[in-house]
Amino acid sequence: MIIIGEKINGAIPSVAKAIAEKNEDWIRDLAIRQTDGGADFIDVCSSVVDKDVETLKWLIDLVQGVCDTKICIDSPSAANCVAAIPFCKKPGLINSVSLEGDKIETVFPAIADTKWECVALLCDSNKIPDGVQERIDIFERLMVKAKEYNIAPSRLHIDPLVFSVGTKPEAFTGFAAVTKYIREAYPDIHITSGLSNISFGIPSRKTMNMAFLTIARYLGMDSAIMDPTSRDMLGAMYATEVLMEEDEYCVEYMDAYNEDKFGVQKK
Repeated sequence: MIIIGEKINGAIPSVAKAIAEKNEDWIRDLAIRQTDGGADFIDVCSSVVDKDVETLKWLIDLVQGVCDTKICIDSPSAANCVAAIPFCKKPGLINSVSLEGDKIETVFPAIADTKWECVALLCDSNKIPDGVQERIDIFERLMVKAKEYNIAPSRLHIDPLVFSVGTKPEAFTGFAAVTKYIREAYPDIHITSGLSNISFGIPSRKTMNMAFLTIARYLGMDSAIMDPTSRDMLGAMYATEVLMEEDEYCVEYMDAYNEDKFGVQKK
């Protein structure tokens, strides 16, 4: 499974404080711990209105100074994502595009002839769709754009959108239906999610997140924006891959256990 480490995000109060205070050691530590947890990409999001590109550069430089993990550039501004590409030592991931405004027309031309990958949300300028067919229709339109810019499906991480099950009881079943459609239509495409969104506003969020990760992984989700420092989440992920016959003889599971990634006290 592709892990996109979510911890360096200015929307998190402790990270916002570190950014405001220019606490470089705090950011470096988050980068190292996420890398040690197995992150394939480290999401870097400033969540500041002013000096977003400048802050992104500062964060990217700090991450790249302590680890070789690929960067996921994250900003609500597509133009700022593109502006931050030159700061990265190697191709990573753009988070994100959608059919909202000119996001695709800004990002896709910039990455068309590169190895950069991209998260694509299933929404447009009208509204955030919660119906299954609405999201499927947007997906098909998005894939027309991808073909137009010669963006291979294997470079896309489609986010079918995850809503809180606390406010939308059909949140997971809707996600599952869209995921099934996408996986059957494009076997090589990646399907991702900000998986903790499923538990927003309810207690014991980690319990719900683990259940979502396990079932969604089985249904075809192969990428997630998640916390790779959470040993419980990592344990659920490795166990699921064993049950799906993706980890023959539990080799990766045992390696992770022996490296104490699960946080289990060994006797």
